[in-house]
Amino acid sequence: MPIATVNPATGETLETFQPLAHAEVERRLAAADAAYAEHRLTEFAERARLLNLAADLLEEDVPFVARTMTTEMGKPVKAARAEAAKCVKAMRWYAEHAEALLADEHPASADVADSGASRAVVRYRPIGPVLAVMPWNFPLWQVVRFAAPALMAGNVGLLKHASNVPQTALYLEDLFLRAGFPHGCFQTLLVGSGAVEGILRDQRVAAATLTGSEPAGQSVASIAGHEIKKTVLELGGSDPYLVLPSADIDRAATVAVTARVQNNGQSCIAAKRFIVHADVYDAFRDRFVAGMRELTVGDPMNEETDVGPLASEQGRTDLEELVDDALGHGATALCGGQRPKEQERGWYYSPTVLADVTPQMRIHREEAFGPVATLYRVANLDEAVDLANTTPFGLSSNVWTRDDDEMARCARDIQAGGVFFNGMTASHPGLPFGGVKRSGYGRELSGHGIREFCNMTTVWYGP
Repeated sequence: MPIATVNPATGETLETFQPLAHAEVERRLAAADAAYAEHRLTEFAERARLLNLAADLLEEDVPFVARTMTTEMGKPVKAARAEAAKCVKAMRWYAEHAEALLADEHPASADVADSGASRAVVRYRPIGPVLAVMPWNFPLWQVVRFAAPALMAGNVGLLKHASNVPQTALYLEDLFLRAGFPHGCFQTLLVGSGAVEGILRDQRVAAATLTGSEPAGQSVASIAGHEIKKTVLELGGSDPYLVLPSADIDRAATVAVTARVQNNGQSCIAAKRFIVHADVYDAFRDRFVAGMRELTVGDPMNEETDVGPLASEQGRTDLEELVDDALGHGATALCGGQRPKEQERGWYYSPTVLADVTPQMRIHREEAFGPVATLYRVANLDEAVDLANTTPFGLSSNVWTRDDDEMARCARDIQAGGVFFNGMTASHPGLPFGGVKRSGYGRELSGHGIREFCNMTTVWYGP
């Protein structure tokens, strides 16, 4: 795939970038190694000062960077502004909390004495340059939620961003430089996917984090495993959205629309499978389908647009094939199921709700990365939980109920990295984020995320 800005609303190639030559990659790896040697010794107060400056600059740049993201990957510009604002919030959160999150831990005095020590401490130390292989769907947020904790921990970052968002990737490097981070602390590597293996195998790279597809995660994990390097993976998701009889159906249906089509439906944590109790199925279905039909599909630069184009032509083709396979095997399109006729250019797809989905259909097993929902009717809670878990993924989940026993059961038995009751899955800097099963491993955000790339060192002092 060429490294290029291609406007998905028109299909027009706006700018193409040459991949970095091997010598330039080598120069940047050397710069990262040198920067780490200095950055790891800085005080938390200095790291926080620089990160807060970066947050201030980003806040000023929100209109510009939002339009850049929208141009490159097609999300509605109002959503792009919200993404940039979320990044500002995360930067400031880590600037404020990192020192406490990485404070020395003091084991119980009885355990210290029993170990034969006069004193002992557990210390969180940085590990070195971390390679981040990042996706296009949240091109700013995915990077910042890695970069902010990594830099605050004393690590340095190397970004291999998706090839269709090069201008956003270059903006991020420039942002941290303008904030005053020393050269080499955060660098963008404009390289193709074929260059990742060599970079990851380089002994100056300490670890890797990847958000992306299952095949990409398998590749990075395999290479890192061979090199005995730590990885954090956030891969696909096919999140269930359970609606049970005690739920506020109007609210559940309204939120369901947003949960499915956020980011034009291209989100790993978007609700995708809507599992509804028979007692409230008809009421939820009618409200949900009506909400999906009312969405405005169009130019993502228009403030009134709810759903813009998919990020790539191939992405739309993949989605169409999933839907066509389902329809061909007996599914019913309650709305959508095709390209919008009014959009002659760009990679648009109509918001779609499919009913009568069966296990024989690909969309029952595979992630639909676009504004397509599958709707299931279940007879009871047991069936709902079983269906929620009938997927190779386990990123997050949503459950709508007012019943405390049902909440306890779902929190215990749904196989996912998150269970959100009576609301939509969302990430927050103070809460750990990640999945299980084929959705990956490790955690981002919160104290758990900042410690993923730290050396938890036991420091023991003899008598």
